[in-house]
Amino acid sequence: MTETKRMTVGQALVEFLAHQWTVDGPIRERTIAGVFGIFGHGNVAGVGQALKQLNVEQPDLMPYRQARNEQAMVHQSVGWARMHRRRSTWAATASVGPGAANMITGAALATANRMPALLLPSDTFATRVADPVLQQLEHPHDIGIQVTDAFRPVSRFFDRVQRPEQLFSIALAAMRVLTDPAETGAVTIALPEDVQAEAVDVPVEFLQDREWHVRRPLPEKWALDAAVSAIRSAKRPFIVAGGGVLYSGAEEHLRTLVEATGIPVGTSQAGGGVLNWDHPQNLGGVGATGTLAANRLAADADVVIGIGTRYSDFTTASRTAFQHPDVRFVNINVASFDAHKHGAQLAVVADARAALEELAIELEGYEVAAAHSDRIAHEKADWDAAVDEAFTRSGLPLPGQPEIIGAVQSASAPRDVIVQAAGSLPGDLHKLWRVRDPLGYHVEYAFSCMGYEIAGGLGAKRGLIADGDDRDVIVMVGDGSYLMLNTELVTAVAEGIKLIVILVQNQGYASIGHLSETVGSDRFGTKYREYDPQTRNFQGDRLLPVDLAMNARGYGIDVIDVEPGAAAIDDLVSAITRAKASDRATFIQIHSDPLIYAPDGAGWWDVPVAETSTLASTRQARAEYAQQRMAQRPLLG
Repeated sequence: MTETKRMTVGQALVEFLAHQWTVDGPIRERTIAGVFGIFGHGNVAGVGQALKQLNVEQPDLMPYRQARNEQAMVHQSVGWARMHRRRSTWAATASVGPGAANMITGAALATANRMPALLLPSDTFATRVADPVLQQLEHPHDIGIQVTDAFRPVSRFFDRVQRPEQLFSIALAAMRVLTDPAETGAVTIALPEDVQAEAVDVPVEFLQDREWHVRRPLPEKWALDAAVSAIRSAKRPFIVAGGGVLYSGAEEHLRTLVEATGIPVGTSQAGGGVLNWDHPQNLGGVGATGTLAANRLAADADVVIGIGTRYSDFTTASRTAFQHPDVRFVNINVASFDAHKHGAQLAVVADARAALEELAIELEGYEVAAAHSDRIAHEKADWDAAVDEAFTRSGLPLPGQPEIIGAVQSASAPRDVIVQAAGSLPGDLHKLWRVRDPLGYHVEYAFSCMGYEIAGGLGAKRGLIADGDDRDVIVMVGDGSYLMLNTELVTAVAEGIKLIVILVQNQGYASIGHLSETVGSDRFGTKYREYDPQTRNFQGDRLLPVDLAMNARGYGIDVIDVEPGAAAIDDLVSAITRAKASDRATFIQIHSDPLIYAPDGAGWWDVPVAETSTLASTRQARAEYAQQRMAQRPLLG
């Protein structure tokens, strides 16, 4: 007879999660490192009670941590997962209704970034014995639809535990998706509030240690042979390296390949760190926010080798980056969906590390021509000089963002982690940040979620602390993103977690302001100004009397407010140096001029412009847009 243990569904689920392990070669670590939770009706008597019980009886079995925002809980899970190369993440529990709904943005971010995160939103009574309950949605045409159903399109796995007995199969299926490199993303288990607290006989086997081995599929021989043939025939090959290189731990294998062949590399945002910035084959970011060096080589490439990239519109510059008339794509990806992007006929569905190992063997003796190597070196040197110039200290009272990035770069250590997500900073960092460590560049750009920065940085720092890694995490955030979600500063203070947050105060939305200009809308609605009742807009010169440094100070965090002036950049460097020497979290504010831009990388992003307008600025923007679109290609190869 199967041995069982009488437990509630909440207790069984929490204990089950505590015994799941991810195995990747010699590395074995907890799949679910802990649970973030904000309690309310729905989870306080179920998962909440289970966590309390474990905290009393076995406090190290499943750690619990508070958060201040449900969305931020998921962001912390993603930040942690990035530092652990997707082998480990956290679970997040929320209450019925608004608590659950507030997690949906985090779910979308995790799925868009192919990052594992386990979400446990509460649901209304499965029995409907108390119906409708507080915070329950009601649809006359379908009474069964609830808030948690909104998780379906933003999750890689979704199920609802309608009966206690369903928990066993649902939990195991959820773990399979969390640990599968091709399928991972947000995994959502909806938990009705009555079912969470209901007792069930749990097989003891369900509660024992279980290992989930990370799949590292080898390339099929016919696909590898076709890829090798295409690369060997190439005169000007070009590699696009994405996050899959880092998640598979393949950066050394990539370095070996490019050093042997001389093939240049451009990186997506997720691929930052696959090579150190000064490696001769690393031309930096590619695409809409890429470097001039990478984009010039990409434009002339006859074979494009995508490794672990999902080929977003920014990476392909909205399908204008690759201009060779006979360009072909070799797409190496563990996910078939991504490997076949752009109609590629040379798709290699395989783990990045496994494929790179095979390519290094099969391409032995192949090298790009000396003239092409010379061009790679020349383009890289020119771009490096452009970055040096952008980092030059101007002495202006309001420095530009490139100068600020240069100051942060000079004050940071080689292994420090830069965290960013939205606004104009991702584009400038993609061009300018000189990555010096595989885990040193963490820009969430698949979803580019305003408000990710502080919570994601906190999760990244947690992930490093767990590994005994004392490097600093430096979060750069614009005032727009800061206002979206800043409350996890309280979490950092509560737990004594050191985080360095640099607020770039530019009085509005710098990125969308610039984009607004390019589509002929003259920065309408993108400035933080007092409302003008005469013009009926916010486009005037009266800045808001908002003090974000005071806001951060009110959270109990150490604050350094850099005063505008000729010494602002020097003061910023000093502030970062002080923050690094401290063992406490520090918030640094610096004011900037949003109209000073990074060097042009010749990338483009397709944002449609109104086809007809009474505004001259819009008509001019439409003409320029039509001209740019002429360079778009289907990129079928």
